[in-house]
Amino acid sequence: MGGMTGRSVVVERRIAAGQRRVWEALTDLGAMDRVLGSVSKVEILTDGTFDVGTRWRETRRMFGRDATEEMWVTASEPTERYVVEARSRGTRYVSEWLLRADGPSATTVRMTFSAVAPGGVMGLLARILGGVGARAVTRAIAKDLDDVASSVEGRGD
Repeated sequence: MGGMTGRSVVVERRIAAGQRRVWEALTDLGAMDRVLGSVSKVEILTDGTFDVGTRWRETRRMFGRDATEEMWVTASEPTERYVVEARSRGTRYVSEWLLRADGPSATTVRMTFSAVAPGGVMGLLARILGGVGARAVTRAIAKDLDDVASSVEGRGD
């Protein structure tokens, strides 16, 4: 299921795996290029476990071309919620991941992606998050969630 509010895209998906396993798949930066089909490279820039302050550079295919962005974690509540931010060409991008247990062996993941432009001037992706662009972003997020589901479903918790 997907939808849009303001300059945000929201996608929700139920995954047939326990919350801890889904959290681990979403936050294992070292395996991200193997889990997510659209990600070709991840360069981890900080040491330690996934937490507030963790930074990495991610290269992914977006709108038919490779794009590399530096990202960082601004909130982390292990197994339940985390927020990742990035900045590009003056626009701040915020991705919030909420995980909710649906019984012992299923998890609903809700991802909200927002583009926040400074001073009301819309950046490229902020402009894209309208109409056709919002549908394309929704499809890309849904594909990422499908990839996560494929990597964890049927693998015991």
